[in-house]
Amino acid sequence: MKHRHFILHKPHGYLSQFIYEKKRPKKKLGELFDFPEGTMAIGRLDEDSEGLLLLTTDGMMSEIVRSKTIEKEYFAQVDGIITDEAIEKLKNGVEIGFKGIRYTTKPCESYKIESLPDYIGEGRRIRDERHGPTSWVALTLTEGKFRQVRKMTAAVGFPTLRLVRVRVGTVTLHDLKAGEVLEVEDFFE
Repeated sequence: MKHRHFILHKPHGYLSQFIYEKKRPKKKLGELFDFPEGTMAIGRLDEDSEGLLLLTTDGMMSEIVRSKTIEKEYFAQVDGIITDEAIEKLKNGVEIGFKGIRYTTKPCESYKIESLPDYIGEGRRIRDERHGPTSWVALTLTEGKFRQVRKMTAAVGFPTLRLVRVRVGTVTLHDLKAGEVLEVEDFFE
């Protein structure tokens, strides 16, 4: 059987799964595209996050992408104007909670985003100017703890308001609109 691979721009409000059996109805990935049986999301983006999500029918490919050798880049809109000091803390690793214990994140790349790329789009309206300014920061990680980016920005005093994954390895979000799916031969050709 030939495996199939997909690149998806996950919109806000969708779960990164195909089955959800709790009481409250949720939007799932299968509503966006007719994926073949056995398709799995590689890693997850929570319901409030958006951006690049890779899907595959190949469990080995999933293991490769989730490994600590593949970078994942995120753009986070944060509450307030992020400072150089906060960015340095993010770069060096910050302490967050993970499964009930304190964990220090691995060093990562981080910088303030001065001009947001067009492919990010307006997204959902977070709030208006009456609630204070916001800014954008990029983080490139090689690990992926539960809600890690959100916990990291909060740990340096700038809670995440909007989170968009823009890159996994060499695969980028460029030119994909929210909800759009692209089938590819291989993720890392």
